Amino acid sequence: MASSELPDCDTPAAVLAFAQEQRAAVQRGEVMLLEAALVWASMHPEETVSDPVPSSGLVFGELAVPLAGEGTPLVAEFALLEFGAALGMSSDSARALVGDALELAHRLKRTWKLVRAGVVPVWKGRRLAQLTTTLPLDGAEFVDRQLAGVVGKVGWAAIERLVEHARVTFDPEAAEKRRREAADRRCFDVHTSEATHDGTVRVEGELDLADALDLDTAIRQGAEELAALGSTESLDVRRSMAAGELARRQLAFDLRAEAGDGAAAVARPRQIVIHVHLSDAALGGEPGIARVEETRRSCRPSRSATGATATPRS
Repeated sequence: MASSELPDCDTPAAVLAFAQEQRAAVQRGEVMLLEAALVWASMHPEETVSDPVPSSGLVFGELAVPLAGEGTPLVAEFALLEFGAALGMSSDSARALVGDALELAHRLKRTWKLVRAGVVPVWKGRRLAQLTTTLPLDGAEFVDRQLAGVVGKVGWAAIERLVEHARVTFDPEAAEKRRREAADRRCFDVHTSEATHDGTVRVEGELDLADALDLDTAIRQGAEELAALGSTESLDVRRSMAAGELARRQLAFDLRAEAGDGAAAVARPRQIVIHVHLSDAALGGEPGIARVEETRRSCRPSRSATGATATPRS
């Protein structure tokens, strides 16, 4: 952009000053937008809805809806649609904006004061509001009080821990419910069906903390052992190799369990046979394509590959 397109920006210092001024204007505009959302909500309380709490059956009219946490006023539903349309927002974005404003103004009053003063950026105040919405009123007040004066400086991970501490302290039943829901999400997936042409697969999971710590310790020790044995691979590669070594050690165990008929059932390492279909060019010493049947993927064969049953394509 030519300097002539910016007013009085003919020096580097002037450009920086202009940019700072515009940034400050944007921040003031974001605060004023929250202020407008609050005023709009106050103009459309639940009293403006004819039947704010329907007794039964289907509802075809307007409702008064909760947008923030306990203790914040309900807002007429259709008013949110009008507010969003005027700002070019989706209805969900408009609900989120008004809800964050209500949470800040009614339940995070100290933080709201800092946001209005420009000490705390709007995005951080809104993210905090979204975290505390599910807390009881005294829990939100606790978080607001603890963060007073430091919310603009403390890291986000510390804020999340504080919110969870408030949840456990002031709403233990909800905290336990969230814990059970999180436990139900545990999983561990090895995406063998998505093997890449380079012969790698993606592994992902969500574990219990104790299991994750033990797994990390085992993999870290395995990576250290590989390094001590002379491996020159990077730490990340050695960790991936250690996971494989850990699995092979587990498969080598002679695990016994009682079968249903009283006989001992023995779990032994399974033999893996990989069927690799090679093109005629590959068998003749020329670069070719190998298709691994079990993973439904193709790759270029390595001359040093061993232990696979190769079947030429006709």
